[in-house]
Amino acid sequence: MSSSNNENKNYGMADIDLGTPPPCYLNMQTRMLDIIPGSSVTIAIPVLESYCNPAGSMQGGFISAAFDNAFGPLCILATGTPRTTALNINTSYHRPIFPGDELIITATVKSKGRTMVHILADAYNRENQLIATANTQYLILNER
Repeated sequence: MSSSNNENKNYGMADIDLGTPPPCYLNMQTRMLDIIPGSSVTIAIPVLESYCNPAGSMQGGFISAAFDNAFGPLCILATGTPRTTALNINTSYHRPIFPGDELIITATVKSKGRTMVHILADAYNRENQLIATANTQYLILNER
């Protein structure tokens, strides 16, 4: 098996086991840049022309999907289980981002209780300009 396959099976961080990334993570060519276990993750996603709206910028739905690609792994790290479900994702858009750039997202656990996790995230372009912000709440499911 090639090293890139090994990286994909581990979200790109060989020393942290998050299981196998889902197809949505892989299809968006998501790269894990940094992990602070249980606290934050930073990912990068290339802005492809296939993600663009008629104005030529990345469509808002793809930006929200990019945030989801950061929220999921962070929630697993914060809770120790993949048995969670997102209840919402609230995204605010600040400026467009265009093909050839890269969306860089840092997601941070704001609070974690017995049944809920609240996560905040910021997305920047390569020039460190704020593109969008998002927050989500995850429900921790009971083990059966």
